[in-house]
Amino acid sequence: MESTAAIDVRTLINEGSLSRYQQRIILLSFAVVAMDGMDIALMGFIAPALKTAWGISTQQLGAVIGAALVGLALGAMTAGPLADRFGRRVIIISSVLFFGLLTLATAFASNPEQMMLFRFLTGLGLGAAMPNVGTLVAEYSPARRRAFLITVVFCGFTFGAAAGGFAASWLIPTAGWHAVLILGGVLPLAIVPFLLKWLPESVQFLLSRQAPAAQIRQIVEQMAPGTTGPDSHFACGEKQPDRGAVALVLTRPYLFGSTMLWCGYFMGLFLVYLIGSWLPTLIKDMGMTVTQAALVTAVYQAGGTLGSLFAGWMMDRFNASLVLAAIYFVGAIATVAIGYVPAHTLTLSLVAFGSGFCLNGANTGMNALSASYYPTHARATGSSWMHGVGRIGAILSAFVGAQMLAIGWHITEVFTSLAIPAVLTTLMLLAKYRYGYRRD
Repeated sequence: MESTAAIDVRTLINEGSLSRYQQRIILLSFAVVAMDGMDIALMGFIAPALKTAWGISTQQLGAVIGAALVGLALGAMTAGPLADRFGRRVIIISSVLFFGLLTLATAFASNPEQMMLFRFLTGLGLGAAMPNVGTLVAEYSPARRRAFLITVVFCGFTFGAAAGGFAASWLIPTAGWHAVLILGGVLPLAIVPFLLKWLPESVQFLLSRQAPAAQIRQIVEQMAPGTTGPDSHFACGEKQPDRGAVALVLTRPYLFGSTMLWCGYFMGLFLVYLIGSWLPTLIKDMGMTVTQAALVTAVYQAGGTLGSLFAGWMMDRFNASLVLAAIYFVGAIATVAIGYVPAHTLTLSLVAFGSGFCLNGANTGMNALSASYYPTHARATGSSWMHGVGRIGAILSAFVGAQMLAIGWHITEVFTSLAIPAVLTTLMLLAKYRYGYRRD
């Protein structure tokens, strides 16, 4: 096909079916997020064994867990503007390589101080990967399926975390906690060659940076064979920006919606990280074994995988902000219930599954919500900064959880108090729906 008419790439993606080329991007993105989720969750799974092996206090353990979360926040805040400047692909691949190597190094730490340093550095890579993966998937997804496809990719986080829990429940008794970290380092490094070969740059990003037509044509032709010719020109369906990415995200009309997204994600990550990091310890303190604690927590994470798919499916059919507000509210009820059920593996697992279904599922949906909220040239910045602010909630969760345990709070008191951030997130999403800017 030879034509001098400009091909609107965004319209082409929106109106076309999901090609094998796009499916491969989604699969690779899922793998990255799964590695990210496994790596982040590993410390919670090995925490009881690490505490016993090194004889460290709960506060020291909280500092080790929190070190990675500080790195996550800084990595996310930095990576967004870099990805809007240099591209999504290079940031994603570099981050996976980095956190894989540093997780391997963590396996050979000999004291809490070394482990804190390695986990902080690991967090820098972990924080850079996820928001930019969400941005890349959003820019290759048809608008009518975007929320579902992003949540499919991000349910890789809970899939990876759950897989890490099942692996930990087998590896810790047989090979020790070091083996869990070695596995968490080797797997990300194993997917780097596939990313180098098959993960493309965002075609919308290339258009926004006025990349050569031949480079864009090569991607579009693989995505939609037969739609381009040697004389084809391309457009992205968005007007050229009149301000930079940071300025757009932080000023009207986006500022209020950005604030509600970021504060809501702050509360959401506070919840899921506190539960994911300290649930194994709380369950063990009830008299259950390390293996039982790891299994219940793995089921909690697995609930998030199904909850993510449900949230994405609903968001493509109804108003996304209202859908997530409702899911967070139901999650508040399920989370409180964890503190009141008896210390029985099956019962605890069922209730934990419900909590994970709602809270982890809604948190995954937040990635789709932010990716749809911002235009192309500011999408990585807006989404990554939501992640960065959210990670501050995750950081606080490590220390708040440690303090709750240190002052002797029972599991009932811990999980009753966690209803508060869940309800606050619900209210923030309702406020975003009512007063936030809508990109129609």
